[in-house]
Amino acid sequence: MSGSRHLLRAAPGASLDRRALLAAAAAGALATACGTADGQPPGEVAVLGDSAAWEKPMAAAGAAMKATAGLRLVPEVNPSLESFEQVVKSSLRTSKTPDMLKYWSGYRLQDLARTGGIVDLTRQWDSAVGRGHVDASLREAFTYRGRVYGLPMNLAYWVFFHNIEVFEEHRLQAPETWDEFLTTCERLKKSGITPLHGSAADRWPSFIWFQEILSRQDPRFYEDLMNGRERYTDPRAERALRTLESFFDKDWFTPMDMSHADAAAAVVHGKVGMVPCGTWLGSTLVGAGAKPGKNLGAFVLPMADPKARPCVIFESSALVATVKGPDRQEALKAAGHWLHPAVMKAFSHSLQDGCPNPEVEPPNPVIAGLAKKVRGDRLWLLNRFWEQGPPELVEATVDDLAGFLLNPSSARKTLRTMQDRADEAWRVWREAEET
Repeated sequence: MSGSRHLLRAAPGASLDRRALLAAAAAGALATACGTADGQPPGEVAVLGDSAAWEKPMAAAGAAMKATAGLRLVPEVNPSLESFEQVVKSSLRTSKTPDMLKYWSGYRLQDLARTGGIVDLTRQWDSAVGRGHVDASLREAFTYRGRVYGLPMNLAYWVFFHNIEVFEEHRLQAPETWDEFLTTCERLKKSGITPLHGSAADRWPSFIWFQEILSRQDPRFYEDLMNGRERYTDPRAERALRTLESFFDKDWFTPMDMSHADAAAAVVHGKVGMVPCGTWLGSTLVGAGAKPGKNLGAFVLPMADPKARPCVIFESSALVATVKGPDRQEALKAAGHWLHPAVMKAFSHSLQDGCPNPEVEPPNPVIAGLAKKVRGDRLWLLNRFWEQGPPELVEATVDDLAGFLLNPSSARKTLRTMQDRADEAWRVWREAEET
């Protein structure tokens, strides 16, 4: 996952001691993470990220950029992952800030843009669009007040991974309709295979099933709800949780404490039928023994409402340039070359994930098949739950959904609590927008 698995923020009502510890951790990590704040040598640009798994892909992109633009990207990983956001926001207010950042898209990027500490990259975006080097439909996810403040790094689709050999053994194919998906779950269960992975482990995965079901039942409502135009107490939100509750009643889920790493291994070994996740999970599956296109496949969850506009959830990290970075001019030049096909190919092939530049050849057969479907069928790209809405609201709502997964009979109470939080969070967000 692009960063959120490393994020651990104080929940509402956390003790002052916990908040103090986070602040202290942020201060200590700031000094370490910004160790290059005096600037890289000429021709090198530092990029601070939150994930060690992205270090090699960033280095590969840096080497490709050296050949195309005479600049090398130097990846740096924040050693205090829990406090990444605090570190970033603290550094933007000082001269001790990295040149560039790997950040989130959506409202989290908007929240960062509000600080005035990151650079307007609209010119670089428009140039890339003009060259056909980026999917123009992604623009909204990187925009604040009409201006672009980040460039897409990866393009992960949220899909259902499965073991092709296990499906063939049980005479199953990737479902193309919602009814076929339900039938697949039933047949796997009868065959002694747990149909679906569900998890509240590590906290963040708690949003996955609500996101997937709601977006397939009513994608327009999902989009409006995530942007504060609809309410969690709406019957359509309750229908999604009731559907999820019915999956629990049929005993289709793994234990809620099973991690994605364990689920990946279980899919490879035929113990679990399907795992919903971003395509970035592919590297974990390969590490567990999967071979993309041979025994590993993936499909976009079919629409529950065949009349609704077909959609897919996407996830894309943002490459951001800072205002006070010591090598700002070189950072801006790097931003202008980030979406170059050679740079993007080096990055996405090392990461083994989807690419925002449609000209770049996919890194493996699974990604190729998904990209063909998404682009060929013109699926509506809906940003992931984690990037939608005020960050504080998302954090709290994820906790509420985790509670539901552990007590699936609490749908209405959960939705009322979520809406109460949403009312306050959106009020604060909109008031800040007016200032």
